[in-house]
Amino acid sequence: MNMTELIIYAFDLFGVAVLAASATLAARGKGIDLFGLIVLALVTAIGGGTFRDLVLGNTPVFWVKNNTYVFAVLLSVLLTVLFANHIHRKRQWLLYMDAIGLATFNLIGIQVAQALEASATICIIMGVMTGTVGGMIRDVLTNEIPLVLREEIYALTAIAGSACYFLTESFLNQEWRLLMTFCITFVLRIVAIRKHLSLPTFSTKT
Repeated sequence: MNMTELIIYAFDLFGVAVLAASATLAARGKGIDLFGLIVLALVTAIGGGTFRDLVLGNTPVFWVKNNTYVFAVLLSVLLTVLFANHIHRKRQWLLYMDAIGLATFNLIGIQVAQALEASATICIIMGVMTGTVGGMIRDVLTNEIPLVLREEIYALTAIAGSACYFLTESFLNQEWRLLMTFCITFVLRIVAIRKHLSLPTFSTKT
């Protein structure tokens, strides 16, 4: 495993752990038992990557090939449960964790699709899908409106990060492009949260 592959793998495990933690926080106070909590964390953390792999025909899916991802989810759930009482402003933490997950899985989705020789357009779509599907599943199962459907800019931040990855291909090495993609996606998402930035909403006059 070369340095780039090691960085991508580390990002992937980190993203899985963060989204599992976000699912654990989202379940707090919802009356979900321990088994349900683990299921929720698993589908949140690996849902986006599973969807990506199935769409791309990249089977067996990533966590079946390497069950370290499952153990990362279980460890993240355990640590989050242990320290949950010390976490205040759950909603704010959830938004920030989701932003980290979005930025991380966006670049992972790009890399997986690119390794399978997909076009830039498909790579961007797979990045967005990998970054958003898990969070959508989490929100639906916890009876919340998915973040991707709310007013604040969400998926567009991943598209912006992905676009910069390909636009800088000719003059930046891959490691810097990966870092830039993560930072752009994450920073734009945080700015959107703090400034309540949103796209125009669709409405009809009666």
